[in-house]
Amino acid sequence: MAEKNNLEVWLRGPIAEIPASLQPVAHALLQAREEVNELTKDFPENLLWKKPGPVATPGFHLQHLTGVLDRLFTYARGESLNSDQLESLAKESNPDKASWKLAVLVQNFHFQVDKAIAQLKSTASSQLLETRAVGRDKIPSTVLGLLFHAAEHTQRHLGQLLVTVKVLKALPDSLIIE
Repeated sequence: MAEKNNLEVWLRGPIAEIPASLQPVAHALLQAREEVNELTKDFPENLLWKKPGPVATPGFHLQHLTGVLDRLFTYARGESLNSDQLESLAKESNPDKASWKLAVLVQNFHFQVDKAIAQLKSTASSQLLETRAVGRDKIPSTVLGLLFHAAEHTQRHLGQLLVTVKVLKALPDSLIIE
């Protein structure tokens, strides 16, 4: 039998205090955190804002992972984005690269996953089908739709980050774009 810590998060069993219907969201977010840790533990800082072609940088993906979780979970609470969130969103596409270090980006993602897990614990199953407004246009969604999208969007960008990191580490410097 496999040791429990060697299994993917979803195979380790339910996360305490999280409603059964939200377990997949919690599993996906916790799995993403573990995989970000693994991907970044030996990643060279000098490649954080580099591209292996016309794709986003690892730094962008780490910022975006954190920002999207924050924004989608804000909407799921029935709140609008505040000025700090809107400023962070604007800076995702044009970050101050000198001020963002790998350890800080990873730490910010950990913090956001912790906040998301705490919110999942306080989300009642009876709220899941409640309507929530998304963005400036107030596009209707549901609490469940927002939380599910947060999990799948996190996994999508994690996959992009994984490929980008592996390619950057394997490419010669002459093929890396500033």
